[in-house]
Amino acid sequence: MAQQKKMVEDITSMDEDFAKWYTDIVRKAELAEYTSVKGCMVIRPYGYAIWENIQHILDTKFKETGHENVCMPMFIPESLLNKEKDHVEGFAPEVAWVTQGGNEKLEERLCVRPTSETLFCDHYANIIHSYRDLPKLYNQWVSVVRWEKTTRPFLRTREFLWQEGHTIHETAEEAQEETIRMLNVYADFCEQALAMPVVKGVKTEKERFAGAEDTYTVEALMHDGKALQSATSHYFGDGFAKAFNILYSGRDNKQHHPFQTSWGCTTRLIGAIIMTHGDDNGLVLPPAVAPIQVIIVPVAMHKEGVLDKANELKEKLSKICRVKLDDTDNSPGWKFAEYEMKGVPLRLEIGPKDIEKNQCVIVRRDSGEKIFVSLDELEAKIPELLKAVHDGMYQKALDRRAAMTFTAKDFAELKDIADNKPGFIKAMWCGDRACEDKLKEDAGITSRCIPFEQENISDVCVCCGKPAKHMLYWGKAY
Repeated sequence: MAQQKKMVEDITSMDEDFAKWYTDIVRKAELAEYTSVKGCMVIRPYGYAIWENIQHILDTKFKETGHENVCMPMFIPESLLNKEKDHVEGFAPEVAWVTQGGNEKLEERLCVRPTSETLFCDHYANIIHSYRDLPKLYNQWVSVVRWEKTTRPFLRTREFLWQEGHTIHETAEEAQEETIRMLNVYADFCEQALAMPVVKGVKTEKERFAGAEDTYTVEALMHDGKALQSATSHYFGDGFAKAFNILYSGRDNKQHHPFQTSWGCTTRLIGAIIMTHGDDNGLVLPPAVAPIQVIIVPVAMHKEGVLDKANELKEKLSKICRVKLDDTDNSPGWKFAEYEMKGVPLRLEIGPKDIEKNQCVIVRRDSGEKIFVSLDELEAKIPELLKAVHDGMYQKALDRRAAMTFTAKDFAELKDIADNKPGFIKAMWCGDRACEDKLKEDAGITSRCIPFEQENISDVCVCCGKPAKHMLYWGKAY
């Protein structure tokens, strides 16, 4: 008898080495692989299928809110990038440059896009002339390049996939409404599709996107107590429009500068899924983005009728979910371990005894619970169980975040928490940049956001003791 493929190799425990646990899952679940291009990754079919599901859900939401997809060039002339001073200064350390085309040196360097504000502005200046041309609600799905020094698959790579929305409006009020509307789209997506609770808020001036008047964020908390910025939405005011001389004839027949926004999320969300929901057995995928929602594992497949029944169930379930039948000659035990490691939300087991009883066994990935389900009720039960898995995952993540969220009233208390208790720290702030810098330098934490839902923890700044202006979420972050 041929030697059977060995069982799935062990994954490093997250308590033993969280970084190794993360990279073990990325590689063993076949999400991504390293390449000969330093800092870049190959997104493998299983990882890309997760991204396609993320993309499909978000793209549908964007189109429902009136946005259209476009595609801008990959290259930005240096003179174009230099038009907005704050923007270029913010991205200068991360820019990759093209200096030669074929055998000829270029007359002007070309930047490989780190983001596309300048390209959209250049385009808007050519196509916007009247208030009747506004608003423009655009989005693009592309890759960008940022020359990161320290990289990790999905979380921080030199080239990554993302979407970037860029909109331009007649009034500041319209643009501000758009900025918040898209932030809410991201927050709803994270919670309803990724089962990942997030804190919504505005970034401090120090953490603001280069060239923006305001940057809004959704912040999630990972297993190890570090924060992860999951998506951002920026209000630009008319700063870019002035820099790029974008003018339109208003309803008063006078010339005006329009107001802009941009917003985006990236393949970093796949890293967020791993670190929010994964366990020592591998991935735990939210049903909405899982490439396989139900895996059918025939037990005693060689016995008459088992494979026929498994195929019948696959045909039936394919109408209501993403289902796969594993009819390979690996043992059921190997398959159980494989699909548990790949995070498939539901495993359906069917064998001769189950067929006799007109039932199957369904195992939930999130809780390990085994449920016996009548084959006659299967089509109704699967959607119910997928929802239960999502709800269970969300509640588990919410409970963990609550247990890892602390409050500090003074610097000593904050420093003790930062040193000994991973997680979010809620503390008051006076609004002074010097205090924000001091907390980063002395406590090793950064401001995550000023949450929309404010609490009055105390009346004074946690750092300097002066009157406080805001309650902030602070923490260590990816």
